[in-house]
Amino acid sequence: MAKKAELLEQAIALGLEVSEKNTIAEIEAAIAGTDAAETEEAPAEEPKLAKAGKRSAKGIEEADAKADKIEKQAHREEEKAAEVDKPKQPVKPARSRLERRSKGYRKAHGQIEADKSYDLAAALELAAKTSPVKFDASVELHVRLNVDPRQADQNLRDTVVLPAGSGKNVRVAVFADSDVAKEAKTAGADIAAADEFLQQLDKGTIDFDVLISTPQQMAKLGKYARLLGPKGLMPNPKSGTVTTDVAKAVKEAKAGRVEYRVDSTGIIHVGVGKVSFGGSKLTQNAQAILDSLKSNKPSGLKGGYVRSMYVTTTMGPSIQVTQNDL
Repeated sequence: MAKKAELLEQAIALGLEVSEKNTIAEIEAAIAGTDAAETEEAPAEEPKLAKAGKRSAKGIEEADAKADKIEKQAHREEEKAAEVDKPKQPVKPARSRLERRSKGYRKAHGQIEADKSYDLAAALELAAKTSPVKFDASVELHVRLNVDPRQADQNLRDTVVLPAGSGKNVRVAVFADSDVAKEAKTAGADIAAADEFLQQLDKGTIDFDVLISTPQQMAKLGKYARLLGPKGLMPNPKSGTVTTDVAKAVKEAKAGRVEYRVDSTGIIHVGVGKVSFGGSKLTQNAQAILDSLKSNKPSGLKGGYVRSMYVTTTMGPSIQVTQNDL
């Protein structure tokens, strides 16, 4: 009974409604139920974190970030797989090069028969007719030769005096002694001087299109090679700009002397005049260039000499020329 009395006192202290009528087992069960409720209501203790390692605060953050990254990657892969299953939208075909040209160019191009080769005279007539620009355009001749420019005997280079002129106002400068300079002035040179000319080059002033020099003065022009060379103005014996007959060189330059040289791909590019010349004069000039190419044909060349030939105007369509003219 002493045990029951102790249990009653404990139950009454806990605020339980018990009496002596209750058995010892019932009083113990009531007290045990109160202890379980207090245990459930007690806040859970926070886990203790390590100072370093996976169980540290930094380690837990890194693990959570890694899990998020893996989840996002899986989500992107699912979206990509879903896009693959979707039907692709039809791709609009790109416009051809001709369709991207101007209206005037397309109109001019429509006058040229596709895949047809014209004889030289007809091609030049058609080129002058189909020029789409309002200014007096230049007419150019482009000849692709079966040569290897790396071979010395096949690196073609020459000058030609066009019978009808080039149509350009060529400014000619002559670097020579005073006596020769006077002759050059008489022949039509725009600039003819000695030391005064070098002073202009020292300032970087270049107001000429062709430079002619005597062999004796070439040594003084050596230090200006970097200034003149890239512009194609350095005198050269092969182009006829280093000569003792300065007056003749000036007259030829003014009359329309042009220089051609095969490029690294074996093609000759040279102007033959202006659209305003008309077909007859353009044909004379072009034929003079073709005659020069014939005379400079390498002797050891195997196979055909000409691969293709075209004429064109500034910003105009190109016209294929038959190879019978060369």
